[in-house]
Amino acid sequence: MTKNKSVIRHKMHVKKGDTVQVIAGKDKAKVGEVLQVYPKTSQVIVEGVNIKTKHIKPQSEGESGQITTNEYPVHSSNVMLYSQKQSVASRVCYSFTDDGRKVRMLKKTGEIID
Repeated sequence: MTKNKSVIRHKMHVKKGDTVQVIAGKDKAKVGEVLQVYPKTSQVIVEGVNIKTKHIKPQSEGESGQITTNEYPVHSSNVMLYSQKQSVASRVCYSFTDDGRKVRMLKKTGEIID
């Protein structure tokens, strides 16, 4: 008998296309763009961060093997939104614009992201 595992989607403070800075781990202080977001595991893929080398065997005879480098996911708690105008990382807060739209805003700079 198998149990149905309910999938929990975590609320993410970053979205695809955001510029973020890594705040923990071997790639600390690197800045890059979020390429992909995984809300189920609360992970993100950041351009140029957590790069791993993968050796690929040849698939057919006569073909040579390859060594490729790929970006792998990092946990979303290890990245912070980054302001390129003022070159500073900041936490995110949510506020409403004059027309009633809910937007994400950087706490340190007051810069609106959305």
